[in-house]
Amino acid sequence: MTVRHASSHLEVEVSAPAHLVFSVAVSSDYPDVAEELTFRVGDREVEAEELIAPSGSRLHRIREAPVGTLHVDYRATVASPSPEAEIQGIDEILYTRPSRYCDSDRLANLSHTHFAGLTGYELMSAVTQWVRTKVTYRPGSSRVVDGALETYLSRAGVCRDSAHLVVAFLRGLNMPARLVSVYAPGLRPMDFHAVAEAYHDGRWYLLDATGLAPRQPMVRICTGRDAADTAFMTTLGGRTRLTRLAVDASVDGDLPYDDRFSFVTLT
Repeated sequence: MTVRHASSHLEVEVSAPAHLVFSVAVSSDYPDVAEELTFRVGDREVEAEELIAPSGSRLHRIREAPVGTLHVDYRATVASPSPEAEIQGIDEILYTRPSRYCDSDRLANLSHTHFAGLTGYELMSAVTQWVRTKVTYRPGSSRVVDGALETYLSRAGVCRDSAHLVVAFLRGLNMPARLVSVYAPGLRPMDFHAVAEAYHDGRWYLLDATGLAPRQPMVRICTGRDAADTAFMTTLGGRTRLTRLAVDASVDGDLPYDDRFSFVTLT
C-alpha cells in the first residue's frame, strides 16, 4: 500500500456560541498515522473532545465554540493500511434495517423488481452498475433532506445520494450495507467523498457507483447507517454557517488503476 496524504480546512462563522461535532479525522483503525488537528478562533485555540464510535469513527466535539470565525485544520499521512473491517453481531441487524436516508422499506419492492433472483457478488455488482448508469452525478441537484427514494425518482444527485441508493437497494434484499465517508485521492472535483460498503461472505466490500476516483487508495473517515451518522460537521446548538471548505487527498507515486468491476475492501 502506498503512502496516502489527506487534509481538510473548514471555516465556520459562529454567530451565537455553538455546540459542534466534526468528523474529519481518519478512522482509529489505521495503525500508522501522522496527523495534526487544530481548532481556533483568531489566535485562540479551541478545545475539542475526541469521541470514538464502535465503528472506529473519531468525532471531535466542541461544546461551546465562541462567536467568530472558527478555523478547522486537519492534515494526515497514512503510511500503513488498516486491518479489514470486521462485522459485529449487531451490524447484521443495524445495517439491514431502514434508516433516515436509506429508506429501504420504501424501496424493497423496487429492489425485488430490479434485482430479482440475484445474491452475493452478482447482487452487489448489479446494484452498483444500475446506480452508475441510471443516476447522473449532478452537483446542486439534490437537497440535504433527500433520501434514497428521492434519488431513485430524480435520477440525479451527488456521491452521497448514489451511495444512499446503493445501500437502500441492498438492504431491501437483506444484505447488510452502510455508508462510509472517505478521503479519495484522484477525486475530481476534490471534496469529502461518500461510498457504500456491503457485507458478504465474511468481508465488507467497497462499492462506489460514481466511479469518480479509484477505490484502492481511499481512506476511511467515518462509518454509519447513512449521512446522518457520517456528516463532516453537525451543529447541535447555536448559530453557524460554513463559509469555506477545502479538501485534498493524494498518494506518493501514481494512482492505481481501478477497473470498477473487481471487488475491493477499504483498508
